[in-house]
Amino acid sequence: MLIADTYWTRLRGMLGRRPLPPALLLRPSGSVHGMGMREPLDVAMLAPDGTVLSTRVLRPLGLVGAPRGTRDVLEAPVGSFARWGLREGSAVTVDDAGARAGG
Repeated sequence: MLIADTYWTRLRGMLGRRPLPPALLLRPSGSVHGMGMREPLDVAMLAPDGTVLSTRVLRPLGLVGAPRGTRDVLEAPVGSFARWGLREGSAVTVDDAGARAGG
C-alpha cells in the first residue's frame, strides 16, 4: 500500500499511476475527487482507529465527501473491496513504514 501524507501526494492521489497500485491511503483526508481520472475507484472513509465508516465508488469527475469522524481515505482499483471483503465496520490496519507515494 502506498501512503500519501503530504499536500501534493494527496492532491495527486491515483492520477497518472500506471499500473494502479493495489491501494493508496490518503492521510489525513476528508474528501476525494475524480478530476482527471479515467476509471472508477473504490473509496473507504476511515475513522482514526481504522474502522471503515463508509465505502463508495468514486467515478471520473465525481466527488466523495466524508462522514463525520473521518481521518483517512483508502483508495483502490474498483472491485478491490469486494475481493477483500472490506465494508462498513471492517478494521483497516496500516503499517506506517509502508511505501510513501511520490509526488
